[in-house]
Amino acid sequence: MFGIKLRELRSSHGLTQIQLAKELGVSKQCVSNWENDNILPSIDMLIRISQYFYVSCDYLLELDNKIYLDVSDITPSQRAIIQKLIQEFKNVNG
Repeated sequence: MFGIKLRELRSSHGLTQIQLAKELGVSKQCVSNWENDNILPSIDMLIRISQYFYVSCDYLLELDNKIYLDVSDITPSQRAIIQKLIQEFKNVNG
């Protein structure tokens, strides 16, 4: 299950396994093994992956389906705009 989530995140960010491996400081084979659910990352690496993709470890482990956006470095009015956009997307898709 972890592998599917990781593959979806990597693909949605337009990254190859090689590019993600470089970003995380691991081998391409390591990323491939994670995506194929052959092995799980260490707890430290799980945290690094979650921080890289701005998701929770619970999301990666399928304990929670929420994806979080880090908006801490923008103004309240900018956050409001993003919230309105998200609501618009939900209304269109929902």
